[in-house]
Amino acid sequence: MVRRILALILAVSSAAACASVQPETRSYIVRLKPGQELKTELSRLARENDLQAASIVSAVGSLTDVSLRLANQPDATLYTGHFEVVSLSGYLAEKEFHVHMAVSDGEGRTIGGHVMDGNRVYTTLVVVIEEHLRYRYRREHDPVSGYEELVVDAR
Repeated sequence: MVRRILALILAVSSAAACASVQPETRSYIVRLKPGQELKTELSRLARENDLQAASIVSAVGSLTDVSLRLANQPDATLYTGHFEVVSLSGYLAEKEFHVHMAVSDGEGRTIGGHVMDGNRVYTTLVVVIEEHLRYRYRREHDPVSGYEELVVDAR
């Protein structure tokens, strides 16, 4: 009997302790509709929700227009047709958008690069985003790379 009471007390204490812990993440699930532009809509989500540090967890959908900056190229390359999004990854915040994407065409050829303006949804694009509530993203000049690189600060 004493063991049962002790077990019950421990279970209640443990549940109360869990309930008081602040969450570390918040999730957003966004469905983009035909004609919507990927970068515009995700940037809007970040601004409207005051995201300070978020990561793309997964994405599935299709595009008709694809605009990517390919590796070591200065400008976007545009593709028109029907494409499946096979990967979308990166980070975003209210003032940050660094996202890479890979798409495949009807023959399975796959291309990937940095997401630029001009990626139009064909039928749907569902994106799952996780906000990291204890951090803030910003960029600062890195003397080694010569670029503005990501810095993660505690909030």
